Amino acid sequence: MSRLFDHRWFRVLIVLAALFGTVALASYQRRTGPTWPVPVDESLGGGEVTGELPRSHGGDGNATVSLEVTSTEVSGEILWRRYPTSDPWTHLPMAAGSGTLTAQLPHQPPAGKLEYSVRLTAPDKEVVLPADETAIIRFRGDVPAWVLIPHILLMFLALYVVFRATLGAILGEENVGRFVPWVLGLMIPGGFILGPLVQKFAFGEYWTGWPFGGDWTDNKTLAALVAWLVAWAICRWRPRFQRPAVLLAAVVMFAVYLIPHSIHGSELDWEEVEGQQPSRPS
Repeated sequence: MSRLFDHRWFRVLIVLAALFGTVALASYQRRTGPTWPVPVDESLGGGEVTGELPRSHGGDGNATVSLEVTSTEVSGEILWRRYPTSDPWTHLPMAAGSGTLTAQLPHQPPAGKLEYSVRLTAPDKEVVLPADETAIIRFRGDVPAWVLIPHILLMFLALYVVFRATLGAILGEENVGRFVPWVLGLMIPGGFILGPLVQKFAFGEYWTGWPFGGDWTDNKTLAALVAWLVAWAICRWRPRFQRPAVLLAAVVMFAVYLIPHSIHGSELDWEEVEGQQPSRPS
């Protein structure tokens, strides 16, 4: 099948397939992560309640929880406490106005988390959202766009090159090892220069993965780097094994991206923050 790569139409098709795989995997990772908002769509009080419950808040200020309501008979409150703790629940009424119910969860230190639920009441019934468990929101510092955008762009460009190399290796393309330096050239600045900067701005630490901590995001990036460094060494000194080397490194990369983003990420240990208490709503 390697002769197919002599045709321009086939090379274009491979590029499009790699782009599709990159977008699909990126979308999957983002939507399955613990920071993706919880959707709300309920029928209550003869109307509809819609919106999202945020699970991430960046920058200064409180985190806004706002739901759109079409019935004036619906009222709401938020129950929240620090996570993970056994603190008593704080009851926070939601203010009604202009077709919305709104409340402010108090700002927390970087990597601090709150768990909360929304209780909606109408004459016909009462609902608690989310239905099965509390929503957990993590607070972080503001990450400048000049750091965040290049970081994201480089990491997903690296993923695209991995898809392209994988398709080439599967279809028998010659010299697929030429893609390995490109993967490393994108991953190292994206994941190990800009990535720690993102972590520092967001949570106050440059690196919280192995050997200093158990942050899965950092450890996933490290595992991918090791896999592609091994592939680079094999392609350089044992080039006849470059196809299996690329495929094995790609398997590690895809496994990394199949793990939801930010799962088991930075989390503030309240016991280590002596005297740290969340501000209470006035």
